Amino acid sequence: MDSKTKPLEGISVLITRPEHQSTVLAEGIRNLGGNPVVFPVLTISDVMDKSLVMACIERLDEYDLCIFVSPNAVHKTMPLIRTKHSLPLHMKIAVVGKGSADALREYGIEDIVVPAERFDSEALLEHEALQQVSGKRIVIFRGNGGRPLLGDTLKQRGAILDYVECYYRGKPDVDATELLSNWSQGRINAVIITSSEGLHNLFDIIGQAGQQLLRVTPVFTAHARIADISREAGLKKVILTTMVGDEGIIRGVQEYFSA
Repeated sequence: MDSKTKPLEGISVLITRPEHQSTVLAEGIRNLGGNPVVFPVLTISDVMDKSLVMACIERLDEYDLCIFVSPNAVHKTMPLIRTKHSLPLHMKIAVVGKGSADALREYGIEDIVVPAERFDSEALLEHEALQQVSGKRIVIFRGNGGRPLLGDTLKQRGAILDYVECYYRGKPDVDATELLSNWSQGRINAVIITSSEGLHNLFDIIGQAGQQLLRVTPVFTAHARIADISREAGLKKVILTTMVGDEGIIRGVQEYFSA
């Protein structure tokens, strides 16, 4: 395999996504000859008390629209729904991104409202299916906290909204000493960021010394909002990939280092 088929040979790419969601990125980097360095800065775990989730699932027939904000929301909720309930035929199902749509298809769900291009709350809110929602009952399955934009906008449009937290996002307690040593010696050549919370956690975990390294390292993301936050945080080399999803990020890394 020559340099044309191994364009990332000698390139180490830091992948900050939760470990169970890093497989596609890691394999894509490795297939191009690169060295994926999986360093999760976000943990995903079950909520301690599932009573609110189960209570909502018992009342699914009452909702006109169900929104999953992430693949984690799908994978934490759908098995619970399967044990108690089937999805009501009248209820529309929407997702913020392509990854969530793919996750739903794993459960045999094909009729999904999903943005056509950008994959974020803003794009979903522009979808025709979310325009006329006055008086409609909507449930949003999400992690703890999260952006209020989607729910706030739907309530402003007259929807009757319920939030259900079905998983917990946390910051891992990890030692970054080895990572920072490799980074300072030029053995981290790029960073992939897939969430704004992940970026904030990375800043905390690597401290001031690591932040200085991060500011001058190429950072790749598929989300315009994360790119904006990264630049506001002082990162100098933020690359917003032109294609969405993991494939788009991998392509962006390849094109950057090939050039």
